[in-house]
Amino acid sequence: MPENTPQTVLVTGGNRGIGHAIATAFKEAGHNVCITYRSGEAPTDFFAVKADVRDSASIDAAYKEIEAKFGPVEILVANAGITKDMLLMRMKETDFTDVIDTNLTGAFRVIQRATKGMLKLKRGRIILISSVVGLYGGPGQVNYSSSKAALVGMARSITRELGARNITANVVAPGFINTEMTAVLPEETQAKYKESIPAGRFAEPEEIANVVTWLASDQAAYISGAVIPVDGGLGMGH
Repeated sequence: MPENTPQTVLVTGGNRGIGHAIATAFKEAGHNVCITYRSGEAPTDFFAVKADVRDSASIDAAYKEIEAKFGPVEILVANAGITKDMLLMRMKETDFTDVIDTNLTGAFRVIQRATKGMLKLKRGRIILISSVVGLYGGPGQVNYSSSKAALVGMARSITRELGARNITANVVAPGFINTEMTAVLPEETQAKYKESIPAGRFAEPEEIANVVTWLASDQAAYISGAVIPVDGGLGMGH
């Protein structure tokens, strides 16, 4: 497709934080942007559909609503995720399975549904939002790290299955980002984290969005199965 042709974009969990920045970047590029949200009021700045990535029927209903409005999803950003941090010895099994069901199986559900339209179109871009923790590890995050690391295998398997159909699947692994979650951390804690980052600062959500929109563009058409860290050097290629 011509680079300036509007495409249908879906960003799961696009109502706040990194997801909202990604959705905004696609909107500013002229695309038809849809987001999912799970609770609260529907955001008014995008075409928002209420959906729960833990529920296949909910995901299917969301896609039907999007397809009726804009047609098949051409660019999917699997961003929705949760954390339930706890040290391994104290972590309940439900703490582990809940995070896996949302972050990993949830990504599977939205990707599988998106590929139906992409296969018919014979093109598509799938971008999975992982984390530096998925490659680097993190104390108290066995569940979260596992879910985010597994997205790499998912993207690479999708690449081997669908690469010949002009469908790419890549992973973006953000580090520490300036969001509401990091803003509430004590200044001493923030300073400690920044000392471990070669760049010496947290990233802005827009810096993640820039990488995601580039991966969705024609410029990145020959990139698939890749993991791109956006972490200021924290992970050093792990």
